[in-house]
Amino acid sequence: MKKKSNNYAYIDGANLHRGIAGFGWKLDYRRFRVWLSEKYGVSHAYIFIGLIAKYSDLYKYLQECGYTIVFKEVVYDSDGKPKGNCDADLVLQVARDTYENKFDSAIIVSSDGDYASLIKFLQEKNKLKAILSPSVPQKCSILLKRTNAPITYLSGVKNKISLKNKEKAPIKDEP
Repeated sequence: MKKKSNNYAYIDGANLHRGIAGFGWKLDYRRFRVWLSEKYGVSHAYIFIGLIAKYSDLYKYLQECGYTIVFKEVVYDSDGKPKGNCDADLVLQVARDTYENKFDSAIIVSSDGDYASLIKFLQEKNKLKAILSPSVPQKCSILLKRTNAPITYLSGVKNKISLKNKEKAPIKDEP
């Protein structure tokens, strides 16, 4: 009997949203969660996002789709844009789960070079499955590429994870 995978996904919500928006299509979070499970054996998917009250319907929807949401209080920059700054929270959760041996392998969803040290840490522990980049190869951080970790570009799996025209998102899907 084949052992069921126990892999965890750690998703930088803002990076995922910005990257996919740059492609001009919308992510179907439900299909994405199923794809993570089927393709990478993800049993638990964290999504790290800034908490903004007007997106409460989106947060409920994400939970219904099977994500564990880790909220961060937002601050606003000089242009009035919200910043969640979830990077440290994501790194800390991965480190905690690694030391508590909660997963077999980790999948990191981001194109942000700030995670290069985390990727190296996971590689040293033989705990990295893949990086899923929401950006095109030219916009994925060179720091991530230099880790020589396997990177899958989400633009290449659009047909599996995009929101179809006939479907309607519960609200504007902007974390």
